[in-house]
Amino acid sequence: MEDVQVAPWILVVPVKRTAIAKSRLAAAYPQHRPELARAFAADTVEAALASPLVRTVLVVTDDPKVAADVTAAGARVVPDLPAIGLNEALDHGAAAAVAEFPDARIAALSADLPALRPDELTAALAACVADRSFVIDQPGTGTTMLAAAPGVALDPHFGVGSALAHQASGAVPLDLAIPSVRRDVDTAADLADAVQLGVGPRTAEVMSIVLGAVIGSEGLAC
Repeated sequence: MEDVQVAPWILVVPVKRTAIAKSRLAAAYPQHRPELARAFAADTVEAALASPLVRTVLVVTDDPKVAADVTAAGARVVPDLPAIGLNEALDHGAAAAVAEFPDARIAALSADLPALRPDELTAALAACVADRSFVIDQPGTGTTMLAAAPGVALDPHFGVGSALAHQASGAVPLDLAIPSVRRDVDTAADLADAVQLGVGPRTAEVMSIVLGAVIGSEGLAC
């Protein structure tokens, strides 16, 4: 039987249908935006599962391709039955986690962390000693991870200004050097920064295709 003390965290990762995800990348990556969104999720989940503090990753999604990707990586899929918003999806996933693992600690993790490092995620989870803790994103206004102790409601407030909203709700921000946990990707500039940190294999593969397409189009223009 698995030792819960070694792997006490259940992570809930919400993933939109990639056909509509990451709309702010559309201008820079019009042909590859869905593939990038799918790659971000796959790399995030694979890195999360590599943390020794993570027992299970539950991915809340209705995208069949994402479901296949994360299942192959070892995660489990929870259908997004509410299908009405991010916070509702997280509440749904957290409820499923608590139903199966009533004594586990639950953390909501953004699905757009393609540079995520297992050691930095492990450091973040180990630092979550308050009833509720959260990681502020790189710009300083959003949230990439929200964690709750056993028996404590996750109470997510993701969205515009979520860092302030989570702090106002009583969650404690983590002050750690964990750039890969903070580097979510919404824009082309975010993605460039993530690439500098070092993205996971799925994102790197898509970026190589993008680069090849750019080089090819430039060659045709000569």
